[in-house]
Amino acid sequence: MKPEELKMCFEEKFGAGGDIRGYFAPGRVNLIGEHTDYNGGHVFPCALTIGTYLYARKREDRKLRFYSANFEHIGLVESSLDELKPQGGDNWTQYPKGVVWTFGQKGFEISQGFDMVVYGNIPNASGLSSSASLEVVTGVMLRDLFGFEHLSNIDLALFGQYSENHYNGVNCGIMDQFSIAMGKKDHAIFLDTSNLNYQYAPVLLENARIVIACSNKKRGLGDSKYNERREECETALKEIQKVRDIESLGALSIEEFEGVKDSIKDPVHQRRAKHAVYENQRTIQAVEALQKGEIEKFGKLMNASHVSLRDDYEVTGIELDTLVEEAWKCHGVIGSRMTGAGFGGCTVSIVQNEAIDPFIEAVGNAYQKKIGYAADFYVVDIGDGAGTR
Repeated sequence: MKPEELKMCFEEKFGAGGDIRGYFAPGRVNLIGEHTDYNGGHVFPCALTIGTYLYARKREDRKLRFYSANFEHIGLVESSLDELKPQGGDNWTQYPKGVVWTFGQKGFEISQGFDMVVYGNIPNASGLSSSASLEVVTGVMLRDLFGFEHLSNIDLALFGQYSENHYNGVNCGIMDQFSIAMGKKDHAIFLDTSNLNYQYAPVLLENARIVIACSNKKRGLGDSKYNERREECETALKEIQKVRDIESLGALSIEEFEGVKDSIKDPVHQRRAKHAVYENQRTIQAVEALQKGEIEKFGKLMNASHVSLRDDYEVTGIELDTLVEEAWKCHGVIGSRMTGAGFGGCTVSIVQNEAIDPFIEAVGNAYQKKIGYAADFYVVDIGDGAGTR
């Protein structure tokens, strides 16, 4: 389906007429700064031009009716404002339901139901945040339909995170929802997750593009080891706090971490904390390098990020490692790393323009031969954040 056909789909499912409104929220890719957002560190994501499209119309009763053009086999899902139950289902509607529930939890009661149709051109389970995109676009829709105009896009990002944490049971940080809500064309967001201070940094890749490789290994964050990694970092932080007064791992410099790391008793937990601290510093250095036009240095920091995610954080796996290691072999690749939570999903590479086609062919062939199924590749542009259409 093409996004412009979605309103017609809405009318086919729910009838024409009335106040039908359209909305969009992008996907996101994180250029560097992985698993730092829930550790109080810095991240450097950007919004993409692909994302989630939504059309909705308010109802006079309390019914909620959902249809996704991506999951036609599920069909129309009907629910009610009186049936919202955290972690009470397993299909895609848990994400918009969670946002409706969160609005109520935050004092913005939704008293009337609605019909909604969605279509996303973000690959599902790819690590490009299709779930966070759906949460944020639902928040934009609720703000508009129900007259909560004073809520900012940052508020909607926080609502999306709250929904993910408390309705869907995934202890994610704020990065995904924030970058989707606050994206800016041709810029990435240098975000300090400890206080939500942020600045836009131009991403000027002369003669190069961002290429995303999707491993096509399906994974769900809720049943992955994502929550386990967060718990390991929280345990490490508590042990450090016995000897040093800090609020998060992101508050430590590399030198400060090296001075207190022996307070972390479990060597595995020590490696997890090392990644959080070192990755935060890599992200700070990478943004400085980009601002100075030192794109080669930025690429080397991307590579080092992947090594740390592979060895210290252990969230890559053979699929992502294969994509990255084959990318490193290719001429014209400035940097390559896994992006997102890991355990499947995507890699992000910066590739010189003339090398993009050979890169896709070489990495794709090597991946198919080693893994047994194909990867998908996307040459992407950086777009704006969520809003009305």
